[in-house]
Amino acid sequence: MKLLRLLLASALLALACGGSAELGDSTSGVRSGSGLPQGVVVVHYPTGWGHRISLRGTGPFTWSKGIDASWTQNDEWRLSVGLSGTVQLKPLFDDQAWAIGPNWTLSPGQTLDIWPHFFTNAGRLDTIGNWYSNTLQNARTIRVYLPPAYLENSGQRFPVIYLQDGQNQFDDASAFGGVSWNAGGAMNQGAAGGSIHEAILVGVDASANRISEYTPVPDPQDGGGNASAYLAFLTGELKPWVDATYRTLPGRESTGILGSSLGGLLSADAGLSRPDVFGLIGVMSPSTWWDNDWIIAAVQGSTSAPQKPLKVYVDSGDSGPSNDDVTQTAQLQQAYRGLGTVQVQYLVQKGGQHSETYWRQRLPGALAFLLGPR
Repeated sequence: MKLLRLLLASALLALACGGSAELGDSTSGVRSGSGLPQGVVVVHYPTGWGHRISLRGTGPFTWSKGIDASWTQNDEWRLSVGLSGTVQLKPLFDDQAWAIGPNWTLSPGQTLDIWPHFFTNAGRLDTIGNWYSNTLQNARTIRVYLPPAYLENSGQRFPVIYLQDGQNQFDDASAFGGVSWNAGGAMNQGAAGGSIHEAILVGVDASANRISEYTPVPDPQDGGGNASAYLAFLTGELKPWVDATYRTLPGRESTGILGSSLGGLLSADAGLSRPDVFGLIGVMSPSTWWDNDWIIAAVQGSTSAPQKPLKVYVDSGDSGPSNDDVTQTAQLQQAYRGLGTVQVQYLVQKGGQHSETYWRQRLPGALAFLLGPR
């Protein structure tokens, strides 16, 4: 009876101070009803039994000691605070391990959802050999990079970017000329700094039919023109498998395609022919010259299309034997801008040439634009 009276007295004291009536809730001072607008933080994280999530920051928080959030359900930890202005904050695991990445910002009246990770700094690369396509009647290697948060925060779902020439994306040993794009490293670094929203990267190795599969129409000299079948493989076979196997965000606003050279041409074509699937388009050093600049005219002619890409990244260098098609690429990005509703980012890398070395340097910026910051 004495213990019960003490617990009831504690609860009544918390209510008198305008705080939470939850017994033993160390956040009651922060939740005080001072008439200030409330900010709500929801931290999504599977702590496991016996652990807790706390928050430190500015304003009603301090950086020296955390304030515990309250577990609710579905691995959600919630905290409501009265705010007189915008504050900076960061969650901690057991008030000891800081969440990786920059601080979060909370404003009065805002509900902020946070999906943190505390212990994982690098992603993982899954390699699936001999992935057979019934559409194309051939097999290839598929490389799936899972970002750090994917490995730690089991409730979070992620955007997906499909990278062409997957053999060049992650591993110098398999890359043309021994220089990969270091796509996994770019994502690891972007995740740590908060400049890139973490995403699953799917590297699709090129087959022996690369020229045919990456080109939307035949070229008078080089043939090709089988991109529609290749895109049918991506959208009808590979993407459904990825969505069923991994925790993805499958909508077009969270699905991108990116490539360079003929892979850039293919990505541009995907934005024209399948904008219902690929809302994010990465066009690096595209082969705009294919079939007498066909892609430029095709984009210009798509103004009345019922659906268009949401974001398009276009770049090139300006040096080397071909000047990296800088003149035609400038015309292509201008055609995208003419569509009106598409967000476009365009970059010319001074001194950049048509090679993996320069695409590696530009990939972090391309991902940052297409995916946005954390």
